[in-house]
Amino acid sequence: MLSILIPTYNYNISPLVKEIHSQCTKLNIEFEIICFNDNSTKFNLENQETCLSLTNTQLITSKENLGRIQARQTLANKSNYRWLLFLDADVIPKSHQFIQNYFDKINTGYEALFGGFAYEKETPENNSILRWKYGKKYEQVDAKKRNLKPHQLIISANFLILKEIFLKINSQIGRKSYGLDNYFASLLKQHKTKVLHLNNEVYHRGLESSQTYLNKSEECIDTLLWAYKQNKMPAHDNKLLTMFLVFKKFKLHHGMSYFYKAFKRRMTHNLVSSNPNIQLLQVYKLSYICYKDLVS
Repeated sequence: MLSILIPTYNYNISPLVKEIHSQCTKLNIEFEIICFNDNSTKFNLENQETCLSLTNTQLITSKENLGRIQARQTLANKSNYRWLLFLDADVIPKSHQFIQNYFDKINTGYEALFGGFAYEKETPENNSILRWKYGKKYEQVDAKKRNLKPHQLIISANFLILKEIFLKINSQIGRKSYGLDNYFASLLKQHKTKVLHLNNEVYHRGLESSQTYLNKSEECIDTLLWAYKQNKMPAHDNKLLTMFLVFKKFKLHHGMSYFYKAFKRRMTHNLVSSNPNIQLLQVYKLSYICYKDLVS
């Protein structure tokens, strides 16, 4: 009936696995939990002990780091059921009815269901403020709003999808990099996948430092440009890409590229501070994509 698939790298998945197992057991449904250790160097013993102690639960360990896309493909191929629930390692369900909420929507005509992201109300440590503020403003979005453009705001840290649909779409990505959710969303749209968004959130617990998140944002933009230049992703599928092309059309991208080079240090100083300006982050991203387009 339901395969819960959790790739992990250097993260303790014990709380997540125990919570999901408890919810599935109480519902008395057919289920399996398959975790994938992507060549981690931390929490191996804890994760192994947890998976061994629970029924219908297993941990697969890779001898090399495959990355999220290939790890998910491996998990999907190992799964035994028609519906796949993918969860990132650093999340925890917001509701004790989390599995029930998804289960109620199975066989309602939709092929992929996205539960959404949530962030704790408590302010995190100073070095993680940027990720937290960005997530609360741009990722913690009500399902009603997400369903207006169902293929636009796709967060793959928490979603349920038909196995046949996932295998077909995920196998097309063929790239190991950060920031592939935009491309995954575009593929869902290209395949006319019937998507429904729910208010069935998970809390995002693994907040990286502001500097790490800034570095990942640049990598995400690199991936976005790659997908566009390879004709894998229409411009209108992403707001940042659309804005960049407007600037490029009117020859404004050279100025934004210069702005990035001239003010990167000042922008970074603000963004990694204890009070980052989220609007400045958007300027940073736009100036970076203009710069990257010209130098690549």
